[in-house]
Amino acid sequence: MDKFIYKKIAGITALSASITDFKYKKHYHKEYAIGVTLRGIQHYHLNGSLQLSYPNGVMLFNPEQAHDGMAHDKAGLDYLMLYIDPQLFLDVTQKKDIVCFSSPIIYDYRLEQSVINLANVILKEKDEALYSELLLSLTDNLIQTNPLEEYKEDNTLIRKAKDMLHSDIGKVLKLDEISKELNLSKFQFIRLFKSHTGITPYQYFLNCKIERAKQLIDKNRDIYATVAECDFVDLTHLNKHFKSVYGTTAFEYMSYLN
Repeated sequence: MDKFIYKKIAGITALSASITDFKYKKHYHKEYAIGVTLRGIQHYHLNGSLQLSYPNGVMLFNPEQAHDGMAHDKAGLDYLMLYIDPQLFLDVTQKKDIVCFSSPIIYDYRLEQSVINLANVILKEKDEALYSELLLSLTDNLIQTNPLEEYKEDNTLIRKAKDMLHSDIGKVLKLDEISKELNLSKFQFIRLFKSHTGITPYQYFLNCKIERAKQLIDKNRDIYATVAECDFVDLTHLNKHFKSVYGTTAFEYMSYLN
């Protein structure tokens, strides 16, 4: 049976997940995502390549790095994830500019335990002082095992396109207008965008709406206002797309926060 539990504290969301049949659609997160495969094999595509994370594997995702995800076989999969706000990550690592993980999967016992310990503290809602110490330990282990690389900026057109897509979250995606602004045909734009991001403009735009919905739910705990502000048809529409990225509906996600 598929099961997802979310808890959040001071810039980090922890997820405990158990899946058998569920499959994540291709998506991205605005945060750094760090996880550990506890049981089974995590099967996902990242940067055009198939990745398999076996038990004890530490999975590393950079902000806006598109990926999907599922259990590799019928045995299913148990795993923990941490979603860390980019600014918090920079503050703890004492970096000034956005950096990237150099490897997608690492097998290192100390790093694995750092992720598990921090996730469990958040999921069990323990003392925030302990959380801070464990976060520092995690980032120190990350730097030792996976040297951080300088973030490669999007090219000018892609950055401009992303800015336009973000600015229209509460509206209908208008590919023709964006393409015209970039002096490209609609099909040139779609091809260029996908080649740089791994997802289509529509997938990116929908992901922006889902990310924004999650932020609003975190902040206001008002799911119907979120539906309206993010221009979803109704709660069913939001729940459907939210579940494809987070494994649980927006309504269920909100219940974890209370």
